[in-house]
Amino acid sequence: MATTFGKQNVSNFLQSVSLMSRKFASFCHKTQLNFDWTVSPEPEWFDHYCDQFYNFRLSQNPLWAERGIFGLLAIKPGATVLELCCGDGFNAFHFYSGRAKQLISVDFDKGAITHALKYNQAKNIEFKLADIRMEMPKGTFDNIVWDAAIEHFTEEEIAAIFKDIKQRLKPAGVLTGYTLVESPLGKGLSHHEREFKSKADLLSFFEPHFTHVKVFETIYPSRHNLYFYASDDVLPFDEKWENIVIR
Repeated sequence: MATTFGKQNVSNFLQSVSLMSRKFASFCHKTQLNFDWTVSPEPEWFDHYCDQFYNFRLSQNPLWAERGIFGLLAIKPGATVLELCCGDGFNAFHFYSGRAKQLISVDFDKGAITHALKYNQAKNIEFKLADIRMEMPKGTFDNIVWDAAIEHFTEEEIAAIFKDIKQRLKPAGVLTGYTLVESPLGKGLSHHEREFKSKADLLSFFEPHFTHVKVFETIYPSRHNLYFYASDDVLPFDEKWENIVIR
């Protein structure tokens, strides 16, 4: 009984310390977030530790996590992965690197790559500074991830990037990614070149390049999200997908 009572006291103390540390981390990330996004110019990338330690509890919106999870569903253990427009490297470290054998993550923003190398590095991740319109890494990959970035390019640039992606995907390779539906009030960020009106609008960009495409949505009060899977082979949730049983 004494041991149990002693352990409970210690556990209660540790929980209190953990609570205080969470509150402090939340305050720091809230302050960072407000500064980064209210003082001009707006950054080209987002520090997702602000989601983890502040936004998630405040909003109860799992958008920041579902993006990594939906992308991970298409990645098999031991896969080679190319991540385009990786931003802060949060998803590369927390979602993809645990399953991928090799992961090359690129972004054109020097600040994003510097941040990724400092805070989200892993042995199987190679972060590179590259503009994918001109410097997309060579090689072939089981998966290519293009998350929260297709909207940063013009229609002509998107078509050209798709051609480069197809040259780098293995025959059974899968392209995954995320974007958002354009608000009736206009573009969500000044950096966005081409936001999408609907699932069908986004789907039309893939159809000339891939045999199989899935576009699906999640809807929150603050954002209407679109996710995509594209391949010339099996996609997640197809009848032949190895991770599913359909009656």
